[in-house]
Amino acid sequence: MSGKPDLSGYNYGAISSLVLTADRSALPRRDKEPDGAPTSLAGRIDPKEMGSRVQRQAPKDVEKKKKKAADKQEVSEKQPKRRAEMGFGYTDIIEATQDVEGLRYRPRTAETREVYEMILGSVHGALGDQAQDIVRSAADTVLETLKNEAMKDFDKKKEVEEILGPVTAEMFAQLVSLAKKITDYNAEDEAMGDPDMERKDAEIDDEVGVAVVFDEDEQDDEDDEGFEIRDDSDEEADDDAPDAPPTADADDNDNDNDELVIGGQSQVKASKADKDIVSPHSIDGFWVQRQIAEIYPDPVTAADKTASVLSILSSESSLRDCENQLMELFEYQSFHITTKFLKNRDVVVWCTKLMRSDADERVNVEVAMREKGLGWILRELAGDRQAKAAKSPGVDDDAMDVDTKPEVPKTATLQPGSTVQPKKTVDLEAMAFSQGGHLMSNKKCKLPEGSFKRAKKGYEEIHVPAPKKKELAQGELVPVEKLPPWAREAFTVTHLNPVQSKVFPIAFGTDEPILLCAPTGAGKVCHHIRSAYIYQTNILQTNVAMLTILNELSKHRDPETGALDLNSFKIVYIAPMKALVQEMVGNFTTRLKPYDIKVGELTGDSQMTKQQISETQIIVTTPEKWDVITRKSTDTSYTNLVRLLIIDEIHLLHDERGPVLEGVIARTVRRMEQTGEYVRLVGLSATLPNYQDVAAFLRVDETKGLFYFDASYRPCGLQQQIIGITEKKAIKRYQLMNEICYEKVLDQAGKNQTFVFVHSRKETAKTARFLRDQAIENGTITQFVRPDGAVREILQEEAANVSDPALKDLLPFGFGIHHAGMSREDRRLVEELFADGSVQVLVCTATLAWGVNLPAHTVIIKGTQIYNPEKGRWVELSSQDVLQMLGRAGRPQYDTYGEGVIITSYEEVQFYLSLGNCQLPIESQLIGRVGDMLNAEIVAGTVRNRDEGVQWLGYTYLYIRMLRSPSLYSISPDYLTPTDPTLIQKRADIIHTAATLLEKCQLVKYERATGRFQSLELGRIASHYYVGYESMRVYNGHLRPTMGVLELCRVFALSAEFRLLPVRQEEKMELAKLIERVPIPVKESVEEPAAKINVLLQAYISRLKLDGFVLLADMVFIQQSAGRILRAIFEICLKRGWAVPAKAALDLCKMVEKRMWGSMTPLRQFKGVPADVVRKAEGKQFLVIEWRFRLQAQVQPITRSLLRVDLSIIPDFRWDEKIHGSAETFHILVEDVDGEIILFHDTFVLRQKYAEDEHNVTITVPMFEPVPPNYYISLISDRWLHSQTRLPISFKHLILPEKFPPPTPLLDLQALPLSALHNKEFEEIYASTIQTFNKIQTQVFQALYTSDENVFIGAPTGSGKTICAEFALLRLWSKKEQPRAVCIEPYQEMVDQRVAEWREKFARLQGGKEIVSLTGETSADLRLLEKGDVIVCTPSQWDVISRRWRQRKNVQNIGLLIADEVQLVGGEVGPTYEVVISRTRYVSAQTEIKTRIVACGVSLANARDLGEWMGVPSHAIFNFSPSARPLDMDIHLQSFTIPHFPSLMIAMSKPAYLAIVEYSPTKPVIIFVPSRRQCRLTVDDMLTHCAADDKPDRFLNIELEDLQPHLDHIRDPGLAETLKHGIGYFHEALDKQDKRIIQRLFDSGAIQVLVASKDTAWSLPVASYMVIIMGVQFYEGKEHRYIDYPVMDVLQMMGHACRPREDERSRCVLMCQQTRKDFYKKFLAEGLPIESHLPTHLLHDYFLAEIAVKTIENKQDAMVGAMSGLLVAILTWYRTGYLNLDVLLQADDTESELLQPP
Repeated sequence: MSGKPDLSGYNYGAISSLVLTADRSALPRRDKEPDGAPTSLAGRIDPKEMGSRVQRQAPKDVEKKKKKAADKQEVSEKQPKRRAEMGFGYTDIIEATQDVEGLRYRPRTAETREVYEMILGSVHGALGDQAQDIVRSAADTVLETLKNEAMKDFDKKKEVEEILGPVTAEMFAQLVSLAKKITDYNAEDEAMGDPDMERKDAEIDDEVGVAVVFDEDEQDDEDDEGFEIRDDSDEEADDDAPDAPPTADADDNDNDNDELVIGGQSQVKASKADKDIVSPHSIDGFWVQRQIAEIYPDPVTAADKTASVLSILSSESSLRDCENQLMELFEYQSFHITTKFLKNRDVVVWCTKLMRSDADERVNVEVAMREKGLGWILRELAGDRQAKAAKSPGVDDDAMDVDTKPEVPKTATLQPGSTVQPKKTVDLEAMAFSQGGHLMSNKKCKLPEGSFKRAKKGYEEIHVPAPKKKELAQGELVPVEKLPPWAREAFTVTHLNPVQSKVFPIAFGTDEPILLCAPTGAGKVCHHIRSAYIYQTNILQTNVAMLTILNELSKHRDPETGALDLNSFKIVYIAPMKALVQEMVGNFTTRLKPYDIKVGELTGDSQMTKQQISETQIIVTTPEKWDVITRKSTDTSYTNLVRLLIIDEIHLLHDERGPVLEGVIARTVRRMEQTGEYVRLVGLSATLPNYQDVAAFLRVDETKGLFYFDASYRPCGLQQQIIGITEKKAIKRYQLMNEICYEKVLDQAGKNQTFVFVHSRKETAKTARFLRDQAIENGTITQFVRPDGAVREILQEEAANVSDPALKDLLPFGFGIHHAGMSREDRRLVEELFADGSVQVLVCTATLAWGVNLPAHTVIIKGTQIYNPEKGRWVELSSQDVLQMLGRAGRPQYDTYGEGVIITSYEEVQFYLSLGNCQLPIESQLIGRVGDMLNAEIVAGTVRNRDEGVQWLGYTYLYIRMLRSPSLYSISPDYLTPTDPTLIQKRADIIHTAATLLEKCQLVKYERATGRFQSLELGRIASHYYVGYESMRVYNGHLRPTMGVLELCRVFALSAEFRLLPVRQEEKMELAKLIERVPIPVKESVEEPAAKINVLLQAYISRLKLDGFVLLADMVFIQQSAGRILRAIFEICLKRGWAVPAKAALDLCKMVEKRMWGSMTPLRQFKGVPADVVRKAEGKQFLVIEWRFRLQAQVQPITRSLLRVDLSIIPDFRWDEKIHGSAETFHILVEDVDGEIILFHDTFVLRQKYAEDEHNVTITVPMFEPVPPNYYISLISDRWLHSQTRLPISFKHLILPEKFPPPTPLLDLQALPLSALHNKEFEEIYASTIQTFNKIQTQVFQALYTSDENVFIGAPTGSGKTICAEFALLRLWSKKEQPRAVCIEPYQEMVDQRVAEWREKFARLQGGKEIVSLTGETSADLRLLEKGDVIVCTPSQWDVISRRWRQRKNVQNIGLLIADEVQLVGGEVGPTYEVVISRTRYVSAQTEIKTRIVACGVSLANARDLGEWMGVPSHAIFNFSPSARPLDMDIHLQSFTIPHFPSLMIAMSKPAYLAIVEYSPTKPVIIFVPSRRQCRLTVDDMLTHCAADDKPDRFLNIELEDLQPHLDHIRDPGLAETLKHGIGYFHEALDKQDKRIIQRLFDSGAIQVLVASKDTAWSLPVASYMVIIMGVQFYEGKEHRYIDYPVMDVLQMMGHACRPREDERSRCVLMCQQTRKDFYKKFLAEGLPIESHLPTHLLHDYFLAEIAVKTIENKQDAMVGAMSGLLVAILTWYRTGYLNLDVLLQADDTESELLQPP
């Protein structure tokens, strides 16, 4: 050693407290670089100590390790993809480029860092749109030049210009000045004193902790190796590491032994067993206490210490903290017991919990253990240790015990527990491919013969020759004449090309699914952009897609007339890009015009209404849009009609957008297999190596529908050059790329035309200028354009007309540029000049590859990195873009081959070689999005539990690839067992993990024990608006009820979608300026990403211009997501009832859509309004009339806590189809008095044809006490700003009804026997059916049978009220004089039923009673009245007869009036019913002939009012509770939020089917639907669900041969067909004979399910165990809207679930809109309040009729008639101030007093 004194002892690290020093060994620091001097280890380590610490600690928390590994990935020098990940997640360019190779300078102080950032900003401005490593490298080189004291300023400027391009003197002076401020340029490599770094050190301290006892830093590093984020070069990853027992040797594995690690345990055994390791079998509930009792014999002390130990060990504290706490607890004694507890921490804690828990708790503990990766403890406890030792490592222990292989059933409905239980959660993030679409899973790339490699300075070239062209055999091309004559009209050629000819027999003429893998440009797609010039004929040819479309049309074509049934099918064509979608729409529209086929475009930019979609036969769309549509229940009415699904570019599966496509196809295939509704799948793709996997995914038969064409089928072969730049320094790579590009362009100059693809708009001009300047400098410009030629003159002439300055500058030299930012005229000019050969070189962006039909001989892709705002960094081009660009190379009519040149970095060469030579396997990217995709399926109702989730995963491409390449997808060996060949266990674990994540974010409710899923409101919103579950968690946690636009902008900025958007150093200045200009204040500092997102959103709305390409890209990305995210926030606030943020979010949505602020004039929303008009409007120089509606509201309290509001909406604006389209949506909001709480919300759709009509909406809102002053009703447009109408409803004069009296209690009386009738003849009537009367009949018996008082009986339908009415009849007939009885039934069907029933029952009573029903014809009815003992009729029939009561004695002599279903006084027949009863009382009073009134109805809230009006004494009012049923009823309410009615009905069918399966698998069920048409549709849906469960006849309980005689008599053929499967339907238009047969079959149990229309609710002659009410709205044609069923109808439907003899309980499932749920919840549990409708409907008719028959001859008569006749009118009026009775009658003062409220 040298004689220099050793000063190392004075270093900061040596003299500071080691406790405060963070371990910085993992950080890249320059002071650790080896200096080459040998260092002795003598004395520094003791060999005896080696390995002594290996057992001191169990593995640390797995999650922390993974997090740490992920954090280190960016800075770790071991990662092969380091450069590709550059800048990921950094907010600072200096941090992001810390590891760029070849950097000389890193700032060491805060001051120099600030200066250096300014230099970076200047360099970025000069270089333009370049990746951060290039900017950093250039800045470093510039600084090196400026710091070179040996050079003069002139030379320095020249060198700087070589790097940055032309530099002004001012800018150069600024750079020189800044360089002088860099004071630490050549400083020694010492620790940086940057305060930011110091703060980072402190953070590392907090996370890693401080080494107090154990020195484990090296061990940490080794542990972490096991949790490296996997790269494409990694070997098989083992996701079971967390599930391994903490053996001592697990921590000590070196990275070299990775291949030996299976299931997390090393095969290398420890030299000796650790005696401190305790087996789980040894631990019971009191093991800890026994251990402690050895040290503390006192039992109380031992018990206390035990509780403390278990508390410490089960806490979340780190191992070190636990140790410190335990040492303190044991008073720094007993080290051995502390060590034992720590080494066995998990075993001790969880085994003790298990042993101390009961059976129910044990399940939860076991689930928690599996989630924490401690399944191995459970396996040990299960006693499988010996089996494990005997087996080879890695084989699933549990699976060995199973004799049969588990299988996932294919049926649509799986019961929980159908598959396997999950064992643990898996790390989905680690399983996902971090490289995304750039993943390359093949290790080697085979190149064709003739390929060669050429090394040059700084780069290597690999040349791949063009493949030999496939020679055509004679007659191989199929002539178009082979098609039927009608199909030839779609073709403009005589022959199909070779690819199409081979596919033709399958594509046209069969329905086989197809996967076509053909080279880009082989004619897969009609007039396809890529296949612009076609084989041999030089004519555009048709495609496979067109053949399959024509094949589908042939199935819907009438062969005789040639007419197509255009409403019976839909065809969907999915293309990856909007440009392709637009092109396909144009092509299909033109080609299919002869067939009147309508083609529609459906993308984010081009929406279609449901009406337009229903009229469209072919929908061309993007994967995302079709995914949104198919996951929504609102669109099922037309998605179910899809018969052909064509997916173009199916290799998109490999891209990061792949999960969307995967979800769509899996959903389609699963539905198709389960329902049997066939959808033909056609996949079109580039050539790919694992085409069999994709074929299996599409369910393609490899022997029929799989077509694979190699590159020899390309119309024009492609010669490839892949150039990999080996230069390490980023700026030199950039310069070299330009030079190579120039050389390659020069090679083609004068011979062939060339495309140069670059990846930003600015870069087009920059590259073109570089190429031109180089050509001028090197004297080669004449090769591009001859100075004396005609072309030069043309170019100069055209350049004069160009508006783009860069193009104007370049065009005369034969160079052109092309990008989307240019005007359409300039782009068209460039395309034309290139097409005619005037322009030699065209520098363009990918827009040209996708959107323009233009090929060239040579394509050069200059650089493969493009900015991706979603990731906030530069990433590699997608394989799709590269293929698309290369597809431009070669012009079949001129060239024998085309040339494609890719200039990229050396690391990426293999990827592009694999891609270009069809050797890049297509992998699934679903695992990264499995949570969101699972949520979508749960919301759609297709996955209801974990087992169905496992089944769904089996339909994905991920599943196919997991089976094929288990190691690539992290399938560890313990999943790969012979008993589980289909990876059911792995799938269960994935679904379990995804469901756990969704549950944490409150998107679903997940019952872990059963595996059931229940979608929550947040989950539905996330699915419908395509928002990730992480974002939903953010909104859920941050939204507050008082937030305005300012706060909502901040919440929006926190969305997980933008989590990777950084604030770059070069952007800060521009962002700071923008913050000053945007209208809403931004609270965060400019350094925070949230501030940037907030500012860019506002900048977009404000239409501010941005400078930076990257910043602009970020803004576009934010804007693209803003609409759906803000809509999601609006929905969340709406569901929570928060008025302020809901309206603010809706306004913000509209501001983003219209790009204007709410403070601006509404005129800005309309295109074409002159600027000066807008300016004057905003200057308040004239008034702008906003869209308005005239709103009127009538309010009526139903109860003290519920208001009914009849809202009248009259549009007050002129409809313009260009502006408004065919319909406009509005939101109806009812807010409280403070405008803070939304009490009611619904949507209102105004259609064009009813734009001038009045519209009525009935809503119910809650009322609170004390009564508020008012509510507000707002009508707000869904898409137009300033379109809002607000109506205050004052409650100043509102009088709430009195509290309703309690219902009559149902007494627990002994059931009366029949003998109570005391009449043998009467007893015989019932002897055959009942022995005793039920409780209700028993309780009312005395009042009805032993007295003549008027009686009211209110009880639920099915309670036996008919027999109660019969008591009154029997009472009447037990008298000597037997006057007539009249029974009023509200509907004719009920009259017919009652007559039939009573004729049979009373036919032999007292010589036979005459039961007659009136006909409605007066003379015949009078004869029947004379003849009958009981007259059964409707209210209107009796009204006609009884009007002339003075002349008709038979009417006066009525002894008994039975008013059945009297609650309908408040229904549609109410006014007439009211008049009839009123008249009966009036006649009785006038004639003094007693007429007894017995009224029966449902339970009423205001029965006392009704009874008083009918003259019923209070003790004879029997108003039982709605729950007082003969059978207890379980009512299930299910709500839906689907506004589209046909889709709502479809969405309800599956829950209805599942309700039958779950609640009534064998008992009869009646389903009520809104219309007779819906009867048949619902039956079809039910049959589909049965078939999907592979039980088509599950509802048929009779042999078909026994059923056939009945079917032979059925006149409706459709009904006969459905009856064969056990389902019938019953509607009012059905033939009477059919009705009787249905009744007989249902009553006998032969068929289990009956679907009935709502209109049969009162006449349906059957009862069942369960009733399902599918929807509570029906279409009212007069008002053009859906209106609610009357509550009486709903109660009547529910009453059909009543079979007291067969059942002990009954059930009802009520399905309704979300907005009606609370209403029904209230009235199904309480009595029904009824009101008189006479004052508002028919009072004038009533008076007119009475005047006509001279009952009323003066005002006094009118008053008496009114008093007797207005039912509860006076009382109702007394209760409310809204019936306005004071205006109905103009009586004198005395009479008026009678009507004044007290």
